Amino acid sequence: MGKDTMLHSATRAPRPAELRPVRVASIPASHVYVRHLAPAQPEDAAVERLPDPRPPGSSPEASQWWPPVMLDADWIAAHGDDFDLMHLHFGFDAFSVDDLRAVVAALRTAGKPLVFTVHDLRNPHHTDRRAHDEQLDVLVPAADELITLTPGAAAEIARRWGRTATVIGHPHVVELDVAARLRDRRARRTDPFRIGVHLKSLRACMDAEAVVPVLVRAARELPGAVLQVNGHRDVLEPGGAQFDARLAAMLGDLGDEIDLRVHDFFSDAELWDYLGSLDVSVLPYRHGTHSGWLEACRDLGTDVVAPSCGYYADQAPVHTYRLDETTFDEESLVRAIHRAHDAPTPLLDLDDRARQRDAVSEAHRAVFTRLVRS
Repeated sequence: MGKDTMLHSATRAPRPAELRPVRVASIPASHVYVRHLAPAQPEDAAVERLPDPRPPGSSPEASQWWPPVMLDADWIAAHGDDFDLMHLHFGFDAFSVDDLRAVVAALRTAGKPLVFTVHDLRNPHHTDRRAHDEQLDVLVPAADELITLTPGAAAEIARRWGRTATVIGHPHVVELDVAARLRDRRARRTDPFRIGVHLKSLRACMDAEAVVPVLVRAARELPGAVLQVNGHRDVLEPGGAQFDARLAAMLGDLGDEIDLRVHDFFSDAELWDYLGSLDVSVLPYRHGTHSGWLEACRDLGTDVVAPSCGYYADQAPVHTYRLDETTFDEESLVRAIHRAHDAPTPLLDLDDRARQRDAVSEAHRAVFTRLVRS
């Protein structure tokens, strides 16, 4: 399975039957990435992740995990008997450096290890990197164990902090039965080559105004190709909370050159249906690190054109073009689209994807057990 299993320092070890599960205060627990760290059909309860406490004021019906209630010194002090270790993934964006130091101190006082999975070395939601860097400067040195998704990210962690991170690949995002059904639909398609770029709600890392006109040119050069541009109403309709008049005008001026679709946020089912309808999805990012969107595309058999920033090409096979915070090579994007058309990436076998999930789960169990049972 090659890079898809990336389990560099976690191997199966015998687990005495009498040992209870490792209880993990996972931040979060309900995010799809974290849910898929558990085996699809668990044969035992080697790891037990605490459910996300509901934030004050949230709806009882909502599966809301943010802001994370467990990432709090007082919560740790009050619930020290409920968990064996804390595993942090996401959700600390709004926490101050002092807040994070207090969390680390509370874990030390309670005698609870901290595992930190470094998903983002450059936060895709931030224009200025300094706040995220300051948070990492607390969390990375303090963590008892570090995990990351790619060798490239691990090398950066070693370079910046002198720490070794266990590399464990990203599990599947789309449920595999759904992926199989949508792949079967794709196999019966007869419509033209479809290039998609989704502007979502314009993360700080996106540069749609640079990328979309070049995609128009690339699509023109491929017979019958269609460029589909999706965006949310809050960005592309007047009165939207994040209305971008200049971007809306640019897309409007392109007229029939693009298939423009403006809509509300997709549900998961709608998102998978959309991604599965594309031949290639373009990531218009000037900065970032890893991508769950990329993994969903792989599940569905949709090719990915990804920028040179971050570690997308290290994460999975993609067609790379040159885009980062200082540089955009337009011709490299045109070439990447042509490569996706002429030589698409081979499909990722879904049986391999299922086996990878079990291997990813075992790798995490090994890290947790090493900390708690040593």
